[in-house]
Amino acid sequence: MDQPAALTDRPDQAARPNLLLLACAQTKLDVPAPARQLYTSPLFRKGRTYAERLGVPWFILSAEHALVTPDQLLTPYERYLPDTSDSYRAAWGRWAVERLDLLAGPLSGLVVEVHAGAAYVDAIASHLMAKGAQVVDPLWGMAIGARLHWYGSQRTTDAVWPTAEPVIMADNLVKRLSTDEAAITPKEFLASQGAHLKVPGLYSWWVDETGAANLSRGLQLPIPPGLIYVGLAGATRWPSGKRSTNTLWSRIAGMHLGGNHEFSTFRRTLGAILANAAGLDRIDESHLTTWMYDHLRVITVPCEDADTLGRLEEAVLGETNPILNLKGMPRTTIRARITELRRRYT
Repeated sequence: MDQPAALTDRPDQAARPNLLLLACAQTKLDVPAPARQLYTSPLFRKGRTYAERLGVPWFILSAEHALVTPDQLLTPYERYLPDTSDSYRAAWGRWAVERLDLLAGPLSGLVVEVHAGAAYVDAIASHLMAKGAQVVDPLWGMAIGARLHWYGSQRTTDAVWPTAEPVIMADNLVKRLSTDEAAITPKEFLASQGAHLKVPGLYSWWVDETGAANLSRGLQLPIPPGLIYVGLAGATRWPSGKRSTNTLWSRIAGMHLGGNHEFSTFRRTLGAILANAAGLDRIDESHLTTWMYDHLRVITVPCEDADTLGRLEEAVLGETNPILNLKGMPRTTIRARITELRRRYT
């Protein structure tokens, strides 16, 4: 059996891989589970251990779902890629690579190591190479026994995936959420009527110079204009695995701009600061909404995978450190002051 042109089965002929793709398995749990746990064959388990220890972002090639993240919640399914039609595999391969390009950023110049059978590799290789990626298939031509032996002979680093995969996606998100030119006013946001926004995702709020001065007066501490808050909508709730019905549209239009601080952490924070600045004994909802329209702008980034959204938010918050975010953030004088005001203006 000849190896496809432009593929290599020699990792030493390529740089260290930037991404790793691992094929799914026919043997599965009979209940919904994160993808990394759903597949139970010995070959998949050894491949998963190798991927996690390699310390690079990795994804699973699913015959049913094309490409999924390891923590994506899946229900058991029966589809087996070698049993599908040529047209299905052709569409499947394009879908898998386009999703990888979306989640992992531009693929040009990256080394992608694929651990899968021929049906999987043949379906995606040309699409990966068309995007400028180098494809490495270290298990090419090996039977299952030889593949199991290969995994047992490998020595990888002790790096673990959970800190690796979100980083490459978070880098993309940080850039998009931190680009001031992409921010729009609340009026412009509502004018969209929710088009393309009734999905999970991340968002960032920005304040102008006058608004920053108002916040500085309320906190009695300096707040610069710019990015002040990052949040999410629609993330799966763990460990229960319960799916949220929130979307970017419902979170921002209904909760942030909806006129009641009891339904929005961000709105309550702003309301408490502005009430203190004005010497009020309660949050003035009408004034708060008007102030938000006058001095704030927002950026939204839809994210298809609700299962990993919470971890992505953590990674983005770690990079951006928005001044008004409280939960899970390092304690600062400003955050201590915000907490004090939020208790006062319940």
